[in-house]
Amino acid sequence: MTDERTAQLLDRFLADLRALAPVAVWAHGSLAGGDYQEGRSDLDLIAVLEGPVSLGAIRKLVRLHRRLRAVEPLAGKLHCSYLTPDTMAGAERSYVTWAQDRLMKRPVTPVTRRELHAFGLVLHGKPPEDLLPPLLDHELSDFVVRDQKEFWRPAVDKARLWKQDVWVDLGTITLARATTTLRDGRLISKREALELLPGLGAPVEVVDDIRRRRYEDPAPPTEEWTARRAELTRGYLGPAIDDLVTAYERPTRA
Repeated sequence: MTDERTAQLLDRFLADLRALAPVAVWAHGSLAGGDYQEGRSDLDLIAVLEGPVSLGAIRKLVRLHRRLRAVEPLAGKLHCSYLTPDTMAGAERSYVTWAQDRLMKRPVTPVTRRELHAFGLVLHGKPPEDLLPPLLDHELSDFVVRDQKEFWRPAVDKARLWKQDVWVDLGTITLARATTTLRDGRLISKREALELLPGLGAPVEVVDDIRRRRYEDPAPPTEEWTARRAELTRGYLGPAIDDLVTAYERPTRA
């Protein structure tokens, strides 16, 4: 399931979390979907705590994650949202989350909820189907279209973002995954998304660049290639997102 360093991190995290009486801990994303790359992939987790996530509990969580970061090299990749059994419903609800080495509040999106039901990995306690309300198909598709229209499409117009690896990678891969979800009702891995992207019209140079950085260990990109890659990516994503939204956006009722 995992490499040695990842397994060690998860064991320590679960042991430290025991003081907060978790009902369940689940993995989603690459670790659950079978495309996890140690040191490159994030560790995307959901923890369901028995009691309310009070101010005292939040302080304990902050200390837990800071201790973990001090002793486990991969801990910076560990992201976890904290739910309780009575706050599971509602994809619009925001939850206390540790990510990017800080505390924040963010939702557990419909994509994550569907992942948990489809292939969530149980690390501790009850499985998702025992606690997490099922997600309707139209809730998933509406979210996917809205995410492309309201988040990714405006981002394409911000040229400075696309000189960063993370925007190139996530922007293109998310489009391929969104297309497959809307067309076939399936969730796919990042590896599968990379296989699909050339057939969706994505620049092959960009797809190859993403694949090398994810699965190999290439030299850092040159400034010239970074600038060209940004232009290619933005030139592809803008029209592709527009076409996807036009094809799948449901009309709103007055």
